[in-house]
Amino acid sequence: MQIRTLSLVDWRSYEQANVSFCDGLTAIIGKNGQGKTNLIEAIGWLAGLGSFRGAVDDALIRDGADSAVARATVEADDGREQLIEAAVQRAGRNRVQVNRQRLQRMSDLASVLHATVFSPDDLELVKGGPAVRRGWLDAAVAARRPSKSSLRSDVERVLKQRNALLRGVHGRLDADAAFTLDVWDTKLVELGERLLAARTDVLAEMAATLASAYDAVSRESADVTAVYQSSWEGSLADALVQARDSDLRRGLTTVGPHRDDVLLCIGGLPARTHASQGEQRSLALALRLAADGIVRAAGIAQPVLLLDDVFSELDPNRAAALLEALPAGQHILTTAAELPPGAQPDQVIRVHRGEVTSVGP
Repeated sequence: MQIRTLSLVDWRSYEQANVSFCDGLTAIIGKNGQGKTNLIEAIGWLAGLGSFRGAVDDALIRDGADSAVARATVEADDGREQLIEAAVQRAGRNRVQVNRQRLQRMSDLASVLHATVFSPDDLELVKGGPAVRRGWLDAAVAARRPSKSSLRSDVERVLKQRNALLRGVHGRLDADAAFTLDVWDTKLVELGERLLAARTDVLAEMAATLASAYDAVSRESADVTAVYQSSWEGSLADALVQARDSDLRRGLTTVGPHRDDVLLCIGGLPARTHASQGEQRSLALALRLAADGIVRAAGIAQPVLLLDDVFSELDPNRAAALLEALPAGQHILTTAAELPPGAQPDQVIRVHRGEVTSVGP
């Protein structure tokens, strides 16, 4: 799929912007703080990814405005053109439409526009805590198994109710509270084990792609593995029973898919603690390429690749290797400096003070 046009009104630093994109590589160039990332952040948001910078929706609205609007036309792999329109509100619910029809679920945006985002923050996939890796894996599950895209939010909804009950009883269960807790346990077991199965299946599917992607971006062969680490052994139902006393004392759920992790290793050693900075960056890039690769291989979509200033964090060798490793398709990158060696953009967009100042080859 290809994003053809992007129109913004009161989005971040843009009072108004209209940009058309080519099929191949587009480079968005400008000094730091000029609005480069705001353009591709809008594309990521319209792809159902939210803000890949972790910003709340209110931060997307330009100072002094009540709402921000983003529109994009997208050409599907079969040639059909579709229109995505979104209004992010300071007060009230956001409004999102596809082809003038109101969207019921944000996750449905992925069927219109797939995007894979690379950013300097991706290093946290290796160095950060388990929540970052769970988020990466759950995004991969949603992209590769669209029918299971709601599993994570369903689990989070049950956990919210279960934890509220645990806090409310203050460590003492009467008959009614015990019955209600059993109900939430049953729901958590059903959804949690389904999420576990989806995660482990997708992670196993990525194994070969991850290893080859790491070899490509590092330009050297290494034994790279990603192993799922569950927070319980045996059945989740038994684990919840065993943890109940502890959960009651602490007022929270101590076992479940919300406590799981992915152990990343290079050469048999944990990458988080034993890999060099360069190895960690190569692994972070490989994780993104692997998640993107299984979606392409399954014929689900050809995602748009959004690369936010990642080349500033890479040495010339790794920058060149990443360019060579990118799959065919539409790529949109931002940079505050010169383009890395080997980058030959089909289109250059220059940004200055929240305005698109020029578009050309």
